[in-house]
Amino acid sequence: MFYDFSILRNLRKRSGFTIADVSEKSGVSQAVISKLERNQNSAELETIFRIARVFEMSAADLIALAEARTGHRAKAGYRESHGFSFEQISYSNILCLYGTAHSGEKLHRPEVHKDDYELCWVLEGEVEITLPGEIHNLASGESLQFDAILEHSYRVITDCRLLILHITKPGRF
Repeated sequence: MFYDFSILRNLRKRSGFTIADVSEKSGVSQAVISKLERNQNSAELETIFRIARVFEMSAADLIALAEARTGHRAKAGYRESHGFSFEQISYSNILCLYGTAHSGEKLHRPEVHKDDYELCWVLEGEVEITLPGEIHNLASGESLQFDAILEHSYRVITDCRLLILHITKPGRF
């Protein structure tokens, strides 16, 4: 099998549900749920959809959990942008940038944006982040999360090391 739905058991127990609870909430028989949890059966998309809703997730998210039973490995890349040097790791739902920059460097609206959340964690030094109507001075150990689609810029106040994450927004519905 390409999918391992034994993850359902973990989801169910974490939510404090019995198989009977999941069956009642989803309209899927207890036998089908039990077989899925033991990975003895495959499921139709409608069944996955109904069960996923019990755990307040989409069918795609449940399928992804069943599919992603192993670690995913990536190799770091390197890039420079306006005086900032970045090592980066990318997966389908997150881009992680480890950066360094010297005092006075400015980065205006980095070119890697989609409709993501952006999180900046200053590991060392001080950075000023400007958003529409807001200016945030972050020192070592501080972080800021914001909507990456907003106009924004970084200005390095003292030499810094920082971690910037671009996190894909979950589906709206």
